[in-house]
Amino acid sequence: MSSPSRDAPILFFDSGLGGLTVLGPTRALLPTAPIVYAADYAGLPYGQKSEAELAARVPALLGRLVERYQPRLAVIACNTASTIALAHVRAALDLPIVGTVPAIKPAAEMTKSGVIGVLGTEATVRQPYVDDLSARFADGKTVLRHGSPGLVTAAEAKLRGQGPNWPAIDRAISGLRDQPGGDAMDVIVLACTHFPLLEDELQAATGPGVRLIDGAAGIARRIAYLTDGQDWPATATPGLAVFTRSDDRPPPPLAVLAPYGIDRIETI
Repeated sequence: MSSPSRDAPILFFDSGLGGLTVLGPTRALLPTAPIVYAADYAGLPYGQKSEAELAARVPALLGRLVERYQPRLAVIACNTASTIALAHVRAALDLPIVGTVPAIKPAAEMTKSGVIGVLGTEATVRQPYVDDLSARFADGKTVLRHGSPGLVTAAEAKLRGQGPNWPAIDRAISGLRDQPGGDAMDVIVLACTHFPLLEDELQAATGPGVRLIDGAAGIARRIAYLTDGQDWPATATPGLAVFTRSDDRPPPPLAVLAPYGIDRIETI
């Protein structure tokens, strides 16, 4: 494969704004990388869609985005889309694809009690992929899971300037703690890229005895590794955010995206 042009962007894809938590650490490692951030607002929330629907929707939409923006690499910055559609996307598209998976391995290395919580969307926590990660990296540990669609909505609302949705946050933590062994849980994997947007609120709800972990820094390092030695612009170029059209969910104000180096919004 020939080396990409210096202006070829990295494409970040998510159902909504959660992928910004992956874009942030990637920007820190690759500050001049051109960025296209794509959010499928027409399909949000992914966590309540069927596997078959997402396995068809995500590759088709990513195919359109790749054709339109010609990225050097695409990041599925969404645990739900990755656990369901990553193999389909890799089969359909001829460019490097980086997925997002729950950080169960580092959580298993971190726990002292042997009890780990996995907090994600309903679709993510029921995936066989999570079974496999638990069997490979958390053998002998107790892995509790809870799906919380309310946290996705709460995270999107927080970025738009609304106050914390404490009932949704408390329900999410109780969904793990109320399971057998939950009182001993000392690590929670934030297995949805939206959830680190609520890290302060989730930490307040768990108390200091529980550590929260997500995979964003590791994904950023993987992106840097796969693009090592490629040509980049000499200075940072403002990024573009693309939203699929939704009648009841307009794109956020540009001020929400500006801290991530984005200064333009398109709707498709």
